[in-house]
Amino acid sequence: MLPAFVIVLAAALPVVTVLWIRSRNRQTEIRLRAEQLASEIAQRTAAIQLSEAERDRLREQTAKLQSEVAALQARLESERYNAQEKLALLSSAREELANQFKSLASDILEEKSRRFTQQNQENLGQLIAPLKEKFGEFQQKVENLEKDGVAGRSELKVQLEQLRSLNERLSEDASSLVTALRGSSKTQGEWGEVVLERILESCGLRRDHEYRVQETMTREDGRRARLDIIIDLPEGRHLVLDSKVSLTDYSEYCTAADEPTRDAALARHLASVRKHIRELSQRDYPSLYRLNSLDFVVMFVPVEPAFMLALARDGKLWQEAWDKSILLVSPSTLLFVLRTVAHLWRQEQQKRNVQEIVRRGGELYDKLAAFAKDLTEVGKKLGDARDAYDEAYKKLAEGRGNVIRQAEILRSLGVRPTKQIPQGMRELAMEQELFEESDEPQELQALSNGSRNRAAVEAANGHRPD
Repeated sequence: MLPAFVIVLAAALPVVTVLWIRSRNRQTEIRLRAEQLASEIAQRTAAIQLSEAERDRLREQTAKLQSEVAALQARLESERYNAQEKLALLSSAREELANQFKSLASDILEEKSRRFTQQNQENLGQLIAPLKEKFGEFQQKVENLEKDGVAGRSELKVQLEQLRSLNERLSEDASSLVTALRGSSKTQGEWGEVVLERILESCGLRRDHEYRVQETMTREDGRRARLDIIIDLPEGRHLVLDSKVSLTDYSEYCTAADEPTRDAALARHLASVRKHIRELSQRDYPSLYRLNSLDFVVMFVPVEPAFMLALARDGKLWQEAWDKSILLVSPSTLLFVLRTVAHLWRQEQQKRNVQEIVRRGGELYDKLAAFAKDLTEVGKKLGDARDAYDEAYKKLAEGRGNVIRQAEILRSLGVRPTKQIPQGMRELAMEQELFEESDEPQELQALSNGSRNRAAVEAANGHRPD
C-alpha cells in the first residue's frame, strides 16, 4: 500500500509543480497587468485632472469677464443716473437763475436808463457764458461715457465670439489632420518630409545649398531612384535621409480598448518599422551614380512616441537596422546628427577661408613684387628722359652757336617768320653766347648753364621750375 502511495505521490509531484509554476506566472502576469492598468489609470486621471483644471480656469475666466461686464453695466447705469440728476439740478438752477435775472432786469429797466440797462444785460451775458460752457463740457463727457460703454460691450462680445470660433476651428483642424494622416500613406509621407525639412532649416541648413529635396539619380544598371533628402558634406560626400511614417498602427495601439487589440496593433507597428528598414536597405543608395554616400542611410521616424515605443518593445530593432547600414533617428536624435553636419560645414568653410587667405596673400605679394619692379623701370626711364632732355636743351639754348642764337641771327638778317621764339628763351640763348665769349671761369659758366638758365627756359615756356 505504501509503495503505491509513493508512486502516486511521485507522479503527481511534477504535475503539482507545473501547476504551481503556471499559477505563479499567471499571478506575475496579473500583477504586471494590474501595474500597467494602474499606470494608465494614473495617466488618464492626470489628463482628466488637467482637463478639469483647464475647464475650471475657463469657467473662472468667463465668470470674471461676466463679473466685469456686470460691474461696467452697473457703473454705467450709476453714472447715467448721476448725470441725469445733475442735469435736472442744473436745469432747475438755470431756470431759477434766469427768473432772478429777469426780475432784476425788470427792476433795473424801471429804475435806470437804457444805457445802464444795456450795460447790465452785457454783464448778465458774461455771467451766463461760463455756465453754458461748463454745462456743454459736462454734457459732452456724459455722451462720451455712454459711447465708451456701448463700444466696450460690443468689443467684449466680438472677442468672445472670436474665441468661440477659434476653438471650433482648432477642433475641426485637429480632427481633419488626424483623419488625413491616418487615411493616406502618401499624406503621411508628405507630412514626414515637411517635418524633416523643418528640422533641417532649424539647424541652419539651406535648401539647394547644404541639402537637396526629392532629387532623382540613376543607378549603375540604368534604373532611376528618387531620394527624399540629400545632405551635402565636405569633400564631396553625401548623407541620405529618408522619412518613414508609421502612424496608423501606432494610433490604433494608442486607442485600443483591450489588451489583445493593443498587442495586435503593436505587432503591426513593429512589422511596419521592420518593413521600412528592409525596403530602405534594398534600395542600395550607395550604388547610385554620382552619389558619394556614406556607409549608412538615415531613416527618419517623425513620430517620436512611435519611435520610442518600437525601440522599447524590441531592443534588437536598432541593431538590426544598423547591421543593414540604416541609422534609425527621431526628431530629437536627428538634431545631434544635423548639428554635427553643420559643425563639419563650419570647419570646411574655415578651411576654405584659410586657403583663400593664403592664395590671395601669395597673389598680393606677386603683384607687389611686379609693381616694385615696374616702379624701378619707371625711375630708370624718367632718368633717361631727363638726360635726353638735358642734351636737347644744351643743343637748343646753350653753348656757342646754339640753335636759338643762329635763328636770331637769321631773323636779324631779314628773315620774316610768322611766329616768334619766347622772349625768355631768346634772352637765355643770348646770355649763353655772352658767357662763351667772356673770360669767366668754367665753374661760373657751369653754374650759369645749370638751374638758373633751365629755370628761365621753363618759365618762358609757361612751366614752373623743378
